[in-house]
Amino acid sequence: MKHVLAILLVAVLMLGASQVQAALAADVTPTVSATTTPVSTAHFDVGAATDTYMAQLSPQARANSDAYFEGGYWLILWDLLVALAVAWLLLGTRLSARMRDFAERLTRLRWLQTAVYALQYIVLTTLLTLPWNIYEGFVREHRYGLSNQDLGQWLGDQAKGLVIALILGTVALVIIYAVIRKATRTWWLWGAGVSLVFMTFVATIAPVYIAPVFNTYKSLPESPLKAQILSMARANGIPATDVYWFDASRQSKRISANVSGMFGTTRISLNDNLMNRSTPAEIKAVLGHEMGHYVLNHVYKGLVFFAIIIVLGFAFVYWGFGRAERYWGARWNLRGAGDVAGLPLLAALFSIFMFFMTPVNNTITRSMEAEADAFGLNAARQPDGFAEAAVQLSEYRKMHPGPVEEFVFFDHPSGWNRIHRAMIWKAEHLDDADIRAAGVAVPASAR
Repeated sequence: MKHVLAILLVAVLMLGASQVQAALAADVTPTVSATTTPVSTAHFDVGAATDTYMAQLSPQARANSDAYFEGGYWLILWDLLVALAVAWLLLGTRLSARMRDFAERLTRLRWLQTAVYALQYIVLTTLLTLPWNIYEGFVREHRYGLSNQDLGQWLGDQAKGLVIALILGTVALVIIYAVIRKATRTWWLWGAGVSLVFMTFVATIAPVYIAPVFNTYKSLPESPLKAQILSMARANGIPATDVYWFDASRQSKRISANVSGMFGTTRISLNDNLMNRSTPAEIKAVLGHEMGHYVLNHVYKGLVFFAIIIVLGFAFVYWGFGRAERYWGARWNLRGAGDVAGLPLLAALFSIFMFFMTPVNNTITRSMEAEADAFGLNAARQPDGFAEAAVQLSEYRKMHPGPVEEFVFFDHPSGWNRIHRAMIWKAEHLDDADIRAAGVAVPASAR
């Protein structure tokens, strides 16, 4: 579902891109689950246990995942440069002004003029960035063995995302520009508020109305595992009466699950890859983590944190727009911030701001992910299942980065960090009956 929300947030925040890479791809590296062999737990070495799990990765698999993840660092810069190039093209050639003029010839209604321009803008930026998106979201994913889709299937998902962006993005831009024209001096503050409200709306409807556009969701058949998942949900105050699975395997091999929605749309979902590739212990560990996000109110806390970032971003755009217009406004044929032809400039400025906020954004999400990890360990009580899931995620994430590298580029704790924390939890619970009965997990074989 990440690619759906990314499209919507980009439309709301006027970043100007309406395509996203296929983020639900997966590595082809096979996973060998750990078997548990009762051994003496009198002396449990956390470091050795962590190293045992890390050793499941062959040097080749480790190098492949490191190369893929480290390449993503450069993509952050290239994404910015592509966004700036598109904005410069639209402004420098006055194509954006001509798109505005076309909208004004069609209707005298300002809100409808904005809608007509928004439709042109979203379609045009989609086409202009399509070659880059094909490389980043399709070619590169196949190069590292991370995608199950052929080009037609990938383009089909992008087309679905474009339709959603055209609908919701146009509505968002109409409202935001109405605010800009009404509050000429404080539009940056009111625009940020409108964006936050719209983001909340999207997060609320996404599980029920948007995610099914990309995947088929079905009720998980009755089984002891389903009963255990629902029991864990009830024990932690999650108002879910069913568990759903969806066919992410049509896009990737990555394991995934979520507890999503707000205001009555809460849904527990896991993908078929998690069901088919993981043991019950791993599944419960992953879902315990996802339930942690819900119980710890990370959706609401995230909205608060990112509301501050959005406000700062709009303030930066307000400051930058005035200065850019002073120097190039006449050349670009702009008529002020309320002129929809200035959208490429707004998008470029916001892209610059978000580029430099990357470490801050990653730290916010990484901190919440670490909290959910701790919650999941206590809720599911599956430290070895959690460690094994972390190994699976190494297929497309670097396992052991340096501290500065993790701070800047990681929006989740590193795999080594997660395994190490799970082993610390296990060491502190060795005298508990269920942990003692499980024994110490010993990997059956290395990858």
